[in-house]
Amino acid sequence: MQFVHPAFLYALLALLIPIIIHLFHFRRFKKVYFTNVRFLKEVKEETSQRSRIKHLLVLLSRMLALAFLVFAFAQPFIPQDAEVKQGEKSVSVYLDNSFSMSSLSKDVPLLEKAKQRAREIVSAYDVEDRFQIITNNFEGKQQRLVSKEDALSLIEEVEISPAVRSLNKVMLRQKQALNNGDADNMEAYVISDFQKNITDYEEKPDTTVEVRLVPLQSVQKRNISLDSCWLEAPVPMINQVNRLVVKMTNISDDLAEDVRLTLSHEGQVKPVGAMNIPPRSSVYDTINMSVLRTGYHEAELSITDYPVQFDDKYLFSFHVAPEIKILVVNNGGANKFLSAVFGSNGYFKVENVSSKQIDYSKFPDYQLIISNELSSISSGLGFEFSQYVKNGGNVLVFPSRNADLASYKNFLTGFRANEPESFSDFKKEVGTINTEEFIFSDVFERVTSNLKLPVTQGNFKMTQFGSRPEEVLLKYRDGSSFLSKYQMEQGNMYFCSAPLDVKYNDLVRNGEIFVPMLYKMAISTGKDSKLAYFIGKDNYIETDNKKTGNELVYKLKGKDEEFIPEQKAIGSQVMLGINNQIAEAGFYDLFLKEGDILDKFAFNFDRKESQLEYLN
Repeated sequence: MQFVHPAFLYALLALLIPIIIHLFHFRRFKKVYFTNVRFLKEVKEETSQRSRIKHLLVLLSRMLALAFLVFAFAQPFIPQDAEVKQGEKSVSVYLDNSFSMSSLSKDVPLLEKAKQRAREIVSAYDVEDRFQIITNNFEGKQQRLVSKEDALSLIEEVEISPAVRSLNKVMLRQKQALNNGDADNMEAYVISDFQKNITDYEEKPDTTVEVRLVPLQSVQKRNISLDSCWLEAPVPMINQVNRLVVKMTNISDDLAEDVRLTLSHEGQVKPVGAMNIPPRSSVYDTINMSVLRTGYHEAELSITDYPVQFDDKYLFSFHVAPEIKILVVNNGGANKFLSAVFGSNGYFKVENVSSKQIDYSKFPDYQLIISNELSSISSGLGFEFSQYVKNGGNVLVFPSRNADLASYKNFLTGFRANEPESFSDFKKEVGTINTEEFIFSDVFERVTSNLKLPVTQGNFKMTQFGSRPEEVLLKYRDGSSFLSKYQMEQGNMYFCSAPLDVKYNDLVRNGEIFVPMLYKMAISTGKDSKLAYFIGKDNYIETDNKKTGNELVYKLKGKDEEFIPEQKAIGSQVMLGINNQIAEAGFYDLFLKEGDILDKFAFNFDRKESQLEYLN
């Protein structure tokens, strides 16, 4: 056995005090005369024996009381095959203040229990020792060693934070701070619930720092999280019912009953309904959301769950364009059928240009570009088409009857698409429609034999290489493709094997096919239209580059903060680096000039802490 404060053992000399009292405590007796001395002698012998035992017990009790008091101050302990380290100590205490620490341990949050443990650890050391109090925030004041009094004050300031750090990163910070001190002994404490998804700690031999793990666990491991949402249609449309898909997860071993979902949009709170979520499972719900105006929209999904509440809200934003612009590149005059289709809907704005008068710089302004029977596609136009598609645009190509196949082959090679070989004047009928793909999904309640499909009087025979990333939308009865889709990075290229001219193709006379096909091509995109981002996880966001000069810089502004993100222009896009400058969930506006909003982003707390699974 050894003692933390052996100097207190000198106080054992105080045990002499009860002994001295016992030895010099002489009682004075009174003489009493009795007629029969024999009986008095028997009483005297019996009383003296009892008195001696009583005084010895009192003496022993006094000595034990004093001895135990001295030992309490000396703090005895049994060493575990290690010698007590003497000298000044540098001590680092990590307090896990992530969202999972808001779970309850009996009747108090884990964070409060962790702070109590930290206070006990600091109080056990000497005044001369130095301390580091570190949390997931990694603040500047947490990177230095402070006095015992300051350490206790820093513990009181710790609050729940959205920041999440792996244990390896935490311990690296601890060792850096400890190595900056000049103490003989270095010790590190890790107070955490040790969630599995953030605990990457591997004990490695390190003779310079002693590491002590202090696990805390909640008594309740129930949590429901709102994970994500997305629109079924890539582009939300005005005066339409837009379907929103919501994902929720039950992170517990018990059935979650009557979970109520609510949507807040345009100042209105709409109860969506209640549902039961099986244990350890995710469910998906679909919400019909009406969009009645153009511009930027802010919306919030919410559920009620306790005690972990940071993942009970999901913010998202989206933009509804005032119009969808379509460019038709013609070899000659404009196609009246194309103009008629888009002209009947004021939301679509069509512009016809000659292949010799194309302004490539305006390509990013259009949602869909239609190549209408060009006799050839020059290398320059083909390059601009490919760049436009890569950045999220849509190109629909109808070849000319007398097309220069070599130029088309060069153009299609960039998309790894099948190529036209020769033109055939035989009549062919389309027999299959792909209703699983976005272009024709939800267009027909059911496909019947009465559905009139296109018939062509002539078409190009296409190569059929299986290695090409082709998705056939309309297929001839003989198995060859009539209309195919090729996705390239963020956009799509659609290729029809027949000209649009009614002499060869009656597609324009099939309104139930032709009209929805063009509408949905105009709003389709392979670009990931993100409705929301996660703090700490999405450190880079992408948006259209609308900067014209070098004198202005992009700024992001939230409810209570404004900052300049890292910015890097890449063609028509700009990459914005957040670099952990966003700490609170909310909506953030992007602008160059105050009041002129260029984009809107919704940031939510990272769901990594939602998984309440711990190491034992």
